[in-house]
Amino acid sequence: MDGRSNNKGQTIGGYKKLLKLHWVTSSNLNRSVRSCTIRREKMTKEIKIGEVKIGGNNPLVLIAGPCVIESEEGCLAIARTLKEMAEELDIPLIFKTSYDKANRTSISSFRGPSMIKGLKILKRIKEEIEAPVLCDVHEIEQIKPAAKVIDVIQIPAFLCRQTDLIVAAGRSKRVVNIKKGQFLAPWDIANVIEKVTSTGNENILLTERGSCFGYNNLVVDMRSLPLMAEFGYPVVFDVTHSLQLPGGAGKASGGQRQFMPHLARAGAAVGIDGLFMEVHPWPDRALCDGPNMLKLQDLPELLKDVKEIDKIVKERKNRSK
Repeated sequence: MDGRSNNKGQTIGGYKKLLKLHWVTSSNLNRSVRSCTIRREKMTKEIKIGEVKIGGNNPLVLIAGPCVIESEEGCLAIARTLKEMAEELDIPLIFKTSYDKANRTSISSFRGPSMIKGLKILKRIKEEIEAPVLCDVHEIEQIKPAAKVIDVIQIPAFLCRQTDLIVAAGRSKRVVNIKKGQFLAPWDIANVIEKVTSTGNENILLTERGSCFGYNNLVVDMRSLPLMAEFGYPVVFDVTHSLQLPGGAGKASGGQRQFMPHLARAGAAVGIDGLFMEVHPWPDRALCDGPNMLKLQDLPELLKDVKEIDKIVKERKNRSK
């Protein structure tokens, strides 16, 4: 039970004011959490990333871009298009991509241009579109050079329990986006938060990206979004990877991009601070994660819906203060 009591009402670690869990006996560990009670709707803290404000009941922020840098000019073209779309719809934008996808299914999978070349590309994109950039890191040694360029350091879901990596990210003083592992319960993110805050860094984003549901499949428990919001940090919903079918294509992951609009609208209705989506002009020709990337041209119409839903939810929160 990792140090937890079986008594009803036992709370997690130092987060007594946030979330109460009702535990059953140790003989029923497979049903360890019978119910979780949120006492009131939590307002997350506001975090400033460049000119972008996320959390604190600010309008929803879009975190979008291709899965990986396929080419400098191609990535820059996507970034320019996203910037134009975001400005037209008045939606704050954080551009995301990766210079190295180290956690691919197969040894033959495309990984990206490497860290050194990739950071040069990200620096150019950041300066040209004048927007914050987000990128994932996989090794402690990547954090120092990455922090010189990127605004948000992302901890991949598979690495969200790697203590040394998380602590190093916290010490960078950059915003840290923690992807909740597919194997973690929402309340278990408390331990990951504590690793970052132990460094004095309180600039944290929490991202939901689905939970394992049998083999080669994920499912989203929408309760996870308000549950994680109870910890007080902005909550992001990663629609793209929630629809991934891990390893589902044999030597690559599959995906169900046809459900992206449904989950994006649902996430906004539950109440989130940021929407994470990977996009590509031609997803079927993408070198990585194409099956669960949205076609770039389809993004504006979806964002219009999401923005309207987010407005309704945030206005209701303001009225209930």
